[in-house]
Amino acid sequence: MRNSINRLGVFLAVGLGLSIVNAMAEDTSILVQSTTSTANSGLYHYMLPKLDGETGIKVNVVAVGTGQAIKNAMNCDADVLLVHAKPAEEKFVLDGYGVKRYDLMYNDFVIVGPESDPAGVSGMGDVKAALTKIAESGSAFASRGDDSGTHKKEKSLWAAANIDPEEGSGGWYKSTGSGMGATLNTGIGMGAYVMTDRATWISFKNKSDYKIAVEGDKALFNQYGVILVNSEKCPDVKVEAGNTFINWLISEQGQEVIGSYKVDDQQLFFPNAGQENM
Repeated sequence: MRNSINRLGVFLAVGLGLSIVNAMAEDTSILVQSTTSTANSGLYHYMLPKLDGETGIKVNVVAVGTGQAIKNAMNCDADVLLVHAKPAEEKFVLDGYGVKRYDLMYNDFVIVGPESDPAGVSGMGDVKAALTKIAESGSAFASRGDDSGTHKKEKSLWAAANIDPEEGSGGWYKSTGSGMGATLNTGIGMGAYVMTDRATWISFKNKSDYKIAVEGDKALFNQYGVILVNSEKCPDVKVEAGNTFINWLISEQGQEVIGSYKVDDQQLFFPNAGQENM
């Protein structure tokens, strides 16, 4: 009888121990709502194994447009938000959904187009002038139209050029309602200009005869930020693991890893945590 009780006690102790271990393992696994460019570019595949090796943090990434990522985080379906639409990110924090926003890294947006260059914008460095030429010539332009960070930036650039592209909707202005890769494929298929983040473009394989037509304007600057979701709004947020992830990203080690990632010998993201924006 005593042996049976002892065996039962050992079984319960082992079971309890396994439960604690499993709980600890779960605490080091976080969900990151992320923009698509960081995933499509291959940055996470390069970076996350290094993060895991140094911190033990396991990261599950949901890669969607920035607008959808923010909505998902507001619905408590995230521990950390990593996106690229600073005004929307700041509002996320101001509204109490995020604890603090950190600048993480940057690159830029470019407008790509076919070799034939129907709007005559190839080589331009003034994005407002280039968009004006595209609109006035009625040359096809494919937009994501999905409230992503890229789409938000694109809309702000049209507004700065005093152009309402929706007036060309159904004509020269095409809204795909899809991600960056799909929009590039659609745009290339129809011979349309497309605005994309440079990292996605460098990593994109189906370029056909397309090349970068417009680049270099300061208005095309593309800042990424990272935010811990507020546990006061979302009690299940894994605060400790989420903070460990963020602190590693903005640390000297994490910043070096981000800056060392290259595709075709080209650096895709430029770390700038704790620095002044360009």
